Amino acid sequence: MRYSGFILLLFILLGGSAFAQNYIFQKEIGKFKNASAFYMNDAGILYVTDSNTDEVYKLDTLGRVLKYTGGFGWDSGEFDNPTNIFATALNVYVCDKNNNRIERFDKDLNYISQIYTRDSNNKDERFGYPLSVATSNQGDLFILDSENNRIIKFDLLGNFISNFGGFDAGAYSLSNPICFAISRQNNIYVIDGKNLVVFDQYGNGVAKFSTNLSFKKINIISGNLTVNTDNEIYFSSLSNQFSLSKISLEDMKMDNNIVSSLIFGDKLYVLTPKEILIFRKV
Repeated sequence: MRYSGFILLLFILLGGSAFAQNYIFQKEIGKFKNASAFYMNDAGILYVTDSNTDEVYKLDTLGRVLKYTGGFGWDSGEFDNPTNIFATALNVYVCDKNNNRIERFDKDLNYISQIYTRDSNNKDERFGYPLSVATSNQGDLFILDSENNRIIKFDLLGNFISNFGGFDAGAYSLSNPICFAISRQNNIYVIDGKNLVVFDQYGNGVAKFSTNLSFKKINIISGNLTVNTDNEIYFSSLSNQFSLSKISLEDMKMDNNIVSSLIFGDKLYVLTPKEILIFRKV
C-alpha cells in the first residue's frame, strides 16, 4: 500500500453508509475480572490478558480455557499489569507494563524469555512501561515505549535495530501513543491521541490520519484492521484504499464497555472487561 506521505484527514464512514459492516450477536465466551487486551493467531486460538488477576488465558473459539499462566510478581512468567498481547503460530508476546519488559511464551504459554532494556547503557534501546508489541512477517519485534513516546525495533534474537517516532521524527513524532498493529505489508499503524500514524518497517513516516475519535485499541488480522473507542468499532480492509467504516452491531448497545476488537473470517470478536462477545457478519 502506498501513501502520499502527507498529513491527511481521515473520513469516517458512518453506520448508515453503503460501506458499513453489519454484524449480529451470536454468543459470549470467557469469564474475566478485568480483561485488558486480546489477540487471535492464525489457528483461531485466542489469548487474553487480565490486568486484575495479572494472568494470560489461552481459549478456543468455544470459550474453553485451554491454559492460563501468570499471577502478580516480577519473576519469570509473572506480571504487573499486562497491557497488551500478540501471538503467532509459535509464540506469544505480552507487555508486562509495570515490570518494564516484554515476556515471550510458546503457543502453550510456557515461558521462554524476556526483553528488558530499561537499564541499558544504550539509551536508544531503552524502553519503559510498554503498551503494545507485535512482530512483522519478517520476524522483527516492535515495542511501544510509552516512557519515551516511540517505537523500538529488535531482531529475532532480541538485538536492538532502531527506534522511531520519537521527538526527532518531525511531523511523525508521537505525542500520546497508545497501541499499534502491523499489516501484512509490514506497515505499522499507531494510535497516537486522535491520530492514526503509519510508518513503514524501517521507521519512515508515510501517513498521518486525523480523526475526532478517541481510539483505545487497534488490531490487524489477515488484512482486516479494526480500531475501537469505548463504544464504537471501525473497520478497514487494507487491500483497498485506506478508509474506516463504522461497524453496526445490530440490536446491541455497548455502553462504553469495549476494550478491544478483531475480525477473523466472518466473525467479529469484541472484548469487554468481563467476556468476549462474538458477532456474525450479515
